Amino acid sequence: MKTSPAQFVRQVKQEISKITWPTRSETVQGTITVIVMSVVLAGFLFLIDLIFAYAIRLIVG
Repeated sequence: MKTSPAQFVRQVKQEISKITWPTRSETVQGTITVIVMSVVLAGFLFLIDLIFAYAIRLIVG
C-alpha cells in the first residue's frame, strides 16, 4: 500500500502529537543517573583491569 507524501506528512504530525515529552526535572534526573552510573561502571572496569594486570604479571613474571 503506497502512501502519498502529503498523507505521510499528516501521519507523522499525528504521531508526533502523541509523544509525551519528559519534564525538565525528569531530564535532569535521568542525566544525573546516567553520569553516576557511567562513573561507577568506569571505576568497576578500572579495578577489574588492575586485578587482571596484576594476575598476568604474576603468571608471566
